[in-house]
Amino acid sequence: MRRARVVAVVATAGVLGAAAELAAVALLATAAWLLARAAEQPPLASLGLAIVGVRAFALSRGGLRYAERLAGHDAALRVVARLRERVFLALAGRRDGRDGDALSRMVGDTESAQDLVLRCLLPGVSAAAVAVGASALCWLLLPAAGAVLLAGLVVAGMLVPTAAAMVGGRLADRVAAARGELAVRGLDLVDGAPDLAAFGATGLAEARAERTVARLVRAERVAGRVGTAVVASGVLVQGLTAVGVALVALRAEVGEVLVAVLALTALAAVEAVLPVAGAARRYRELRPALRRVAEPRPVTGAPRPRPGRASPVVPADASRPAGLRPGGTAGPGRADRIVLSGVRVDYGGRTALAGVDLEVAAGRAVAVVGASGAGKSTLLGVLAGLVEPSAGTVRVPEARALTQDAHVFAASIRANLALARPGAGDAELAEAARVAGVAEWVERLPRGWDTVVGEGGQGMSGGQRQRLLLARALLADPPVLLLDEPTEGMEDALGTEVLRRVLRSRAGRTTVVVTHRLADLAELGFHEALVLDAGRVVARVDSSIVGQLVEESSSTPQLES
Repeated sequence: MRRARVVAVVATAGVLGAAAELAAVALLATAAWLLARAAEQPPLASLGLAIVGVRAFALSRGGLRYAERLAGHDAALRVVARLRERVFLALAGRRDGRDGDALSRMVGDTESAQDLVLRCLLPGVSAAAVAVGASALCWLLLPAAGAVLLAGLVVAGMLVPTAAAMVGGRLADRVAAARGELAVRGLDLVDGAPDLAAFGATGLAEARAERTVARLVRAERVAGRVGTAVVASGVLVQGLTAVGVALVALRAEVGEVLVAVLALTALAAVEAVLPVAGAARRYRELRPALRRVAEPRPVTGAPRPRPGRASPVVPADASRPAGLRPGGTAGPGRADRIVLSGVRVDYGGRTALAGVDLEVAAGRAVAVVGASGAGKSTLLGVLAGLVEPSAGTVRVPEARALTQDAHVFAASIRANLALARPGAGDAELAEAARVAGVAEWVERLPRGWDTVVGEGGQGMSGGQRQRLLLARALLADPPVLLLDEPTEGMEDALGTEVLRRVLRSRAGRTTVVVTHRLADLAELGFHEALVLDAGRVVARVDSSIVGQLVEESSSTPQLES
């Protein structure tokens, strides 16, 4: 439905643009006839129709052009919005790129689709309509003049654009590559400033960025010269075509009035076709950007990178629909349960999860504990759909995960939270923030919920950032909530209280938490604990004997305290 709507709007813009250009040509032709005929001093009544025609074409040209601009930009913005959504979902599932490259794809490359519609497609449609209409008119008035005009239109609308695209092709590739590299260098300097300063590499990074800027400037300067040459060639063809049509008309002795009409019609027709050269050149410049946009294929459901990659940064943290991966069927009555069967995850030559079999009933609160490297975060990534298992099947109801690299955007606190549920009201935001322990901090801020936080949570402490992300995950209120160290960066007392409130608010819904807080797991509200070691579930303890697990953990070096 959305695609049909976009196609309809683009088609409407094309028709309006073609009508506006035809009105412009008709205006000039009619005005030429009116002026030339008036010079012969005929009766005023014989000029009445032409006078009305000039006024009508002048008014319609402006109105049609305005309507074409509205429809064209509406179509272009719809295309960009849809494309940006698809590119975001695709990039979220890939970890083989850098943030600067992803930013370039999301912003500059995606906006190239807007130019594709406005500067390439629509000018081409208008030029084709004018070429057909003007050639037909001149052919009816004087066939020889129509042939000359057609030749000029072919040169201006086909040969010049082809030459422009061929000459500017390599330059466009160089400019696009330099812009992408500059985006990477710029983000390295901004986001990596502390690390660069710590290792004394700021000067080296700045020098690399300056060399990239120099390459970009040189490429754009040459591209500008090529563009100037293309414009000059088009104007030359326009003038030669108008002169050729006038000479043919004079030799045919068709009269001064018709000579003026044919010459000015040719001038206006070629002028309407000249933008095709710029459109071809622009299209050639856009091709690298369009290729980069098309490279990451859109994914369905949640993004799932290859094993061994970090989980992606996604706005509402990570979410995945219910489903079975990668094959197999779940048993009867298990649609609302978490079921893992023979799940193995290999990171290169290392096994992160080794044949995990697990079933978690709906509504259970499960703690996942174990030493660093035991496979806790990998297990959570598999449940969230962020890590593809090498073997086995996974059945998880609709779930949302808060991973350690979840992202805070440079936006207001309200906007960051609303990513989880755009229609949430202030009361719902406040409740999620209260449970996460961030409400008091937000209320103390001068602008409250409208306070703008920096990219990645700049200006916030680690604990504040973590609690904000936790509030966003809670606001989504999914059937299954997966939390990876949700109280990291918080003081012990605060972290314990926040975790208790989270589990209390999640009563009746499934919650899986990777945590190092072993003490009082039952008191916090966990029903059971999974102990992982070397990628295997070595123990599963329900709430009745969690205390025994804590006592044993004091003498077990594999568990963190």
